[in-house]
Amino acid sequence: MKKLLIGTAFAGLLMGVTSAHAGYKIGVSNSVQGNGWREEMVCAMKAEALASGKVSSLNIAHRNTDAAGQLEDIRNLIQAGVNAIVVNPANAEGVNAAIKEATDKGIVVVAVDQAVTEPSAYILSNNQEQYAYLGAKWLFEKLGGKGAVVYMRGAAGAGADNDRDKGFKRALAEFPGITVAKEVFTGWQQDQGKQQMNDIIASGMKFDGVWTSGVDNVIVDAFTESGTPLVPIVGADTAGFVSQLTTVQDLKGAAVTNPGSVGGAGVALAIQILDGKKPANKTVLVDPVVWDNTTDEGKALIAAAQSPNLSPEWPVSVSIPGWTHYSMEQIIACKGPGE
Repeated sequence: MKKLLIGTAFAGLLMGVTSAHAGYKIGVSNSVQGNGWREEMVCAMKAEALASGKVSSLNIAHRNTDAAGQLEDIRNLIQAGVNAIVVNPANAEGVNAAIKEATDKGIVVVAVDQAVTEPSAYILSNNQEQYAYLGAKWLFEKLGGKGAVVYMRGAAGAGADNDRDKGFKRALAEFPGITVAKEVFTGWQQDQGKQQMNDIIASGMKFDGVWTSGVDNVIVDAFTESGTPLVPIVGADTAGFVSQLTTVQDLKGAAVTNPGSVGGAGVALAIQILDGKKPANKTVLVDPVVWDNTTDEGKALIAAAQSPNLSPEWPVSVSIPGWTHYSMEQIIACKGPGE
């Protein structure tokens, strides 16, 4: 159900001169911890490295930090002598200096989930602008083009949040009868997002729908636990929210796919480049799909996507066809080479 938007991004592969060999050292830099999507992303990286048989070790810097802290993490990975670095950047420009230092030393750098503007890096990302546009358009249409919505964003300054804001506002411009009742930044943290929704409900503010940036099942919980009548809600393809779309009475909602497994795809791309197979161009986008529980087609997609073995915060899209090579058991085990 995922489609790769190749276009000019991946017109073809240019064969390099480096022969494939086992024993690559790959570094990982991630600046958000305690978030189910990021945890799946890291587990996908580990699983892909293990499944490839070509990675001897992963050096993972996985913590809550800003661009300055991530600069330090990437420089530490450079000093550790890694062959490639897969990074989920704090923002599009904040880690460019360290990326350039890495690529100047011959280290392959792949940015996943969010783009960077350093031209020496490769990018393999979910199409974040389209993610927001599709979900917002579904919501605004479901409201009949009129009403007020709560706009629950991600982390302020993050590249993915900036891109999603463009998509959300692109949809908003197409529906002049829709207004934003409240805009908040959840930081992509479940507890923070739920508290914000509890506060909004308690304030008595009037609104007709909710768009969330992937913090979704706890938003539904805020409604049901408080006894507040549900409004249409848009979220991501997290296991908890996908389950709620089939089990919570009176919930009308849509999940927009945003696979955390893009982390595994980033490792696969890094290995491909280290093997001497360099892409002609440097950007690949994964196209999102909307699964809604108000149409027969959407209900069928949601039913097929159910995955009770996953954490409620993990996306059910645990693999990306053509890119990842691990099994469901391997990603759940979350073990990399040597673990």
